[in-house]
Amino acid sequence: MPKSEETKALTKENILYAAGRGFRTGGYGGIGVDGISKAAGVTSGAFYAHFGSKANAFEKALVYGMGCVREKIEGLQAQYGAQWTPHFIDYYFTDQLSSNLSEACALPSLSADVARANEKTQKAYEVELSKIAGAMANELPGKDDNDKLAKAWAILSILIGASSMVRAVQRQALADEIIKSAQAQALTIVS
Repeated sequence: MPKSEETKALTKENILYAAGRGFRTGGYGGIGVDGISKAAGVTSGAFYAHFGSKANAFEKALVYGMGCVREKIEGLQAQYGAQWTPHFIDYYFTDQLSSNLSEACALPSLSADVARANEKTQKAYEVELSKIAGAMANELPGKDDNDKLAKAWAILSILIGASSMVRAVQRQALADEIIKSAQAQALTIVS
């Protein structure tokens, strides 16, 4: 790749990461193009040259973040085989909840903003969410594909909902209770 093309690709990647961090931390309304540009170390003009609009950057950051979730699932499946689910649940409630919100899972931090986003972004979210559930279902126990997919949706719902609640409460004892209950219920789905 020629130097200028390589530089453009790196700049676009930096903007994408900055947008993802900014949207996860402050929500769609909590950061603007100038804030994203500053965090990426570029001008607003460079931002627009690469993404065209804040809405487009949100969609691309969302798709990238959701792709990371799917890759994590597939990596755990490759590493642990049929025993991947407890490792994913543990990862979700340890690594994800202990990380800064700017680096956390896109699902709990961006889903509410997607509900208010344009149709194109909502469609992209639906496609990526279906890929995540499908990847999970492929390696879940169940009587048929529909049963496996239903289990995947249930596990995702528990993890995303619990993660959102844990980040919103102040008392650590309550957060621990939510995590313990969610882990137990998610694990019963696959046992």
